[in-house]
Amino acid sequence: MHCFLSKIDWVPRFVRLSRCTGALLLLLSCAGVALASPRFFHTTEGYPLDLSYAMEEGRDTEAVKTFFETGENIYNENEEFLEEAKEVYATMCSACHGRYAEGKIGPGLNDDYWTYPQNEHDVGLFSTIYGGARGQMGPMWGALTLDEMLLSMAWMRHLYTGSPDTATWLTEEKRKAFQPFQSETAEQDGEGS
Repeated sequence: MHCFLSKIDWVPRFVRLSRCTGALLLLLSCAGVALASPRFFHTTEGYPLDLSYAMEEGRDTEAVKTFFETGENIYNENEEFLEEAKEVYATMCSACHGRYAEGKIGPGLNDDYWTYPQNEHDVGLFSTIYGGARGQMGPMWGALTLDEMLLSMAWMRHLYTGSPDTATWLTEEKRKAFQPFQSETAEQDGEGS
């Protein structure tokens, strides 16, 4: 790689190398910061999602800010928000995906099978909710605030029936404490623990 400073004969060689190295390190560190922030793409078409379509309300919550910086949904398994998350899911998602996310006209969301594999991770699931997918799953940016999307995701994740080891959206600490969901019906029928 040639640095523009290498063309200047009067600059000592070690200065040219250190400046080129410094410029390269600065470039790489900026790229590292950009790579750390999640990027959102349409689930089936692959184009970048335009987040400016989102409602103004619900953009400035701690959860939304954290999610856009890190890709971590701080509502996941946070007892303080699960009741509100349940209400959002029941109102906006359960008609298609079922009360326990078992699937109805929309796919099940509570097990290890993902119609769209990127939904295994919160950035992918958010992208599907925000931008829509195929079939009946239209974009929700006009129906849910960004904060409500994260809440609905938290309830979907809470309904997960699979092994904690495969709950990739949970932090290591939350994964250790996670118990797979048992529906009230299963518990009443003696299937629950």
